[in-house]
Amino acid sequence: MGKGLNIMDQRHMQWMLGFCNGARIIVIDTLSRVHHLDENSNGDMAQLVSRLEQIAYLTGASVLYLHHVNKNSAREGQTGQQQAARGASALIDNARWCGFVERMTEDKAELLSDRTFDRRPIGNDRRKYFLRFGSSKINYGEDLDDRWYERQAEGVLIPVELVSAKQENAKKGRATNVYTG
Repeated sequence: MGKGLNIMDQRHMQWMLGFCNGARIIVIDTLSRVHHLDENSNGDMAQLVSRLEQIAYLTGASVLYLHHVNKNSAREGQTGQQQAARGASALIDNARWCGFVERMTEDKAELLSDRTFDRRPIGNDRRKYFLRFGSSKINYGEDLDDRWYERQAEGVLIPVELVSAKQENAKKGRATNVYTG
């Protein structure tokens, strides 16, 4: 942190290999902080992913890099899409697994409830406490279902089961369940 790491530089690469010797997992937070390449160049990003694979091979550790989504995907609530990543597609195309963490949208907050007894919607005031985790790409395994988490004190995330919120049908005056998909 604060050291200006560039893993494409051979000296920095050697330092990284020594520092990570014996590690089982290497987390890079965020990817843009460990290189000086053009994030929008498929050629550059393919080289970067290749360097990360080399680090994994030489250390025996898994490498997990964190990367941001593009502004349009975030604005449209589509951060779970494989194409949502910012920059060149090689960052996703050359990876073996891609996961995402997504804040609850206003629409989902009105459709989902964490209360099984009265099934009131979570609502806009509480939605900031809920995050969805899922995978948008898996090369070596079966797809897993997305999972919702609720943020607790100190930022701890607890798995939570959300159900369809009960909404009043204005035309018929009766309760209906909303399918959230």
